[in-house]
Amino acid sequence: MKSRRLFSTLVLCLAMQPIYGVSAQSMMRSTHDNHLIESYVAYISNNDLFNSSGDRLTQPWQIIRQDRANFHRFGLRDPGDESDSFFASAKNRAIMEQMLANGRISPQAALDVIRGGALVLVQIFGSGSIGRCVVVTTAH
Repeated sequence: MKSRRLFSTLVLCLAMQPIYGVSAQSMMRSTHDNHLIESYVAYISNNDLFNSSGDRLTQPWQIIRQDRANFHRFGLRDPGDESDSFFASAKNRAIMEQMLANGRISPQAALDVIRGGALVLVQIFGSGSIGRCVVVTTAH
């Protein structure tokens, strides 16, 4: 993309919990155990708002997950979409809901994603190759 739009202020991932564990207390990790694994920019188009059955998606995590499935699995790429290696894995796409629940998205960014036509920055935090949360911001 020739020029990048400005993104809202970076929100730190405060709820850094791994998705695997036995109990909630044993799952808590300090932010020192997590780091930025990868980030990418994607344009949320009308194609991303519907699943493979043609049903309208209603949650931000569903739409962001569909965007990555469209990009990696179906080859449906929008202008502005960047590649990522983390969500190239169907297994990693399957944990998007939990990763966003453990991460951050502002109410406005969530609305922007649900409406479509938004440019999003997705930051993936975790440890090693294990993703624990995502932080999603949208362009203004």
